[in-house]
Amino acid sequence: MASGSGDDERNTEGVSWRLIGPATGLSNKRCRLMYSSLGHSSDVCLFYVKGEFFAMDARCAHSGRPLCEGDIEEADGVLQVFCPWHDYDFDLRTGKSGTSLQQKVYEVKLEDGNVYVKHGSCLSLQPFPADPKS
Repeated sequence: MASGSGDDERNTEGVSWRLIGPATGLSNKRCRLMYSSLGHSSDVCLFYVKGEFFAMDARCAHSGRPLCEGDIEEADGVLQVFCPWHDYDFDLRTGKSGTSLQQKVYEVKLEDGNVYVKHGSCLSLQPFPADPKS
C-alpha cells in the first residue's frame, strides 16, 4: 500500500505493513525520518544500528524534539537514542526511558530485501504534498 516512494495515497485503512524501501539503500544511514500522511505528529524515525532496523515516533515524548537528530549509544547491551534537547534516553527496542517517559515503537520486518514498518498511516521518505483543502 504505502511506500517510501512518496505515493500520494493517503488512505490509512488501519494499521498495516508499509513498504519503506530496499534494505540495501536504507542501511547506509543510522537514522531516517519517515513522513506520515497523518502529519508531523505521526512521523517515524527509522534507525539502522548494529545490523538491525528499529522504528519509533520521530518526536521526543518529553518536548517534541526530532529524535533523528539524537545520539545513539549502547549501554549494558541496550541500544538507546538520546533526545538532542534534554538528553532523555529511549530504548530502540521498547521505547522505554530511564525516566517515566515512553516512546511508541513500531514493528519492522525485512522481506524480499525490503524494509516494512507496521503503522497506521502511509509513510514516505519524502514529505507529502500540502493538502490544498487546508
